[in-house]
Amino acid sequence: MARSEHVEIEGVPLVATLVPGSGIGLLALHGSNEGGTAELADLVARRCGATSLVFTQPGARRPVHIPSPRMAADHCALLREFLDRVSLTVSLHGHMRPHAPHTLFLGGGNREAALVLARELLALAPRFRAVADLEAIPAALRGLHPRNPVNLTRLGGVQVELPLLARTTGAADTPPQPVADALAAGVVRLGQLLSTSTQEPR
Repeated sequence: MARSEHVEIEGVPLVATLVPGSGIGLLALHGSNEGGTAELADLVARRCGATSLVFTQPGARRPVHIPSPRMAADHCALLREFLDRVSLTVSLHGHMRPHAPHTLFLGGGNREAALVLARELLALAPRFRAVADLEAIPAALRGLHPRNPVNLTRLGGVQVELPLLARTTGAADTPPQPVADALAAGVVRLGQLLSTSTQEPR
């Protein structure tokens, strides 16, 4: 059952919404800034039985973008619960790089998990290019800061930077079906790896 918490981070009022599930977590830190990421996190988590945590700024005419490392607020109870519950995080973000309108960048500290997601995106969402090579990802999109919530769970995680075309459909924040299918397949595969491997991915 979904639970919400009103929390203020750096003077910005936000609502955090947690839906508990498995040890794989879908995270959307900028749900009001980066259209489609909140919807995609919720959709994929529900399809896979994963945990989701989404931050939004309801009613904000101009949502404030707080850098991810500064979103790791110790006073947010639902974020603490998410980090305690989840072993591996898939954190969804939006980018607007004009040179890469069809490119998804897969950063974050868990490089094995990034490759798993890249393979599913290649197979199920071939319209888009999934880049998991850190050297080919713009430095600002790599998601490697140690305080970035994607790296605070036990096995770290993958920061998925999605272009607008991969997270919205037309004027709506409805994610394209192939991208949702690919991410859901990737999350299922990651869950299988976690449950069957004697040594979990790092």
